[in-house]
Amino acid sequence: MEHLKDFQKLVVNSAMHIKGLAVGDTAPDFILPNALGEQITLSERLKSGIVILKFYRGEWCPICNLDLREIQKHLPEIKSYGSEVLAISPQKPDDALTITEKNELGFEVLSDVTQEVIKAYNLQFDPGEDYHKRRDLTLLNGDGSKTLPVPATFIIDTNRKIVARHVEPDYTQRMEPFQILKVLEAIRNNFY
Repeated sequence: MEHLKDFQKLVVNSAMHIKGLAVGDTAPDFILPNALGEQITLSERLKSGIVILKFYRGEWCPICNLDLREIQKHLPEIKSYGSEVLAISPQKPDDALTITEKNELGFEVLSDVTQEVIKAYNLQFDPGEDYHKRRDLTLLNGDGSKTLPVPATFIIDTNRKIVARHVEPDYTQRMEPFQILKVLEAIRNNFY
């Protein structure tokens, strides 16, 4: 167990400088392939309602899988606000299909293999050489890179403004579904 905590500290310490985009920032638009290779555009999805954008490390990450499953449990409530979820990782569409099927996800899982979107949202970091000795990210990332996204959630209004966010270097901490629903309720009641 101590070994796992040391490993976690490596990741957290190397990501401490990552802040991500801020509330009020304009969310960068993007076009990314989903698990089936279809192109998904953020601006097109925002025409239908608010988008909850979740960045995760990959299908190999057990905490990411737990987080996405939790979101899936609350998907009907999220959709009741006219909102949808898009999840993004640096893995290939085949890996997106694996995580979608394994976790029975009812939302789009997108592949940012070049990490251009991850960079645009100011989330990319290198976990360092000690980490690389323990896990070979070049085999996991779609472009063979050694970088990861800090797990993050952005709630984006239809005008492409970020109205809420959770960017946390400690990858075990995620924005909980109840927090997302609280923001969606506040938007519905014109508190944003």
